[in-house]
Amino acid sequence: MSTPIKITAGKITVAAELADTDLAKTIAGKLPIETSPNVWGDEFYFAIPVRSGLDETATSKIKVGDIGFWPPGNAMAIFFGPTPMSSGADPVPASAVCLIGRITDDASLLRKAKGAGKIRIEAV
Repeated sequence: MSTPIKITAGKITVAAELADTDLAKTIAGKLPIETSPNVWGDEFYFAIPVRSGLDETATSKIKVGDIGFWPPGNAMAIFFGPTPMSSGADPVPASAVCLIGRITDDASLLRKAKGAGKIRIEAV
């Protein structure tokens, strides 16, 4: 069963869910997480206190609203639009990510949060 979460960046909050995978459950157990996000195109990413390699969900085929775990940076990646590697509307990660969840609201709202000094991920 998925874990409902909310993502707050600056004044923007969106609903999301973490998937029913071992990695996503491990991440859910570390919530809440509050940190300063990095921005790469329309993606927030930030280190979290989890280490993992690629799992069965690993992919470079990402859709707007996907939430991934990027093993090289031990980072959560939240995709809300194209990244610098995109050639179209879909985000393209720097390298494969494990799919760990999905934004259930309008992910493009996070564009208004670029420049936010803090991002918070918490269970609801």
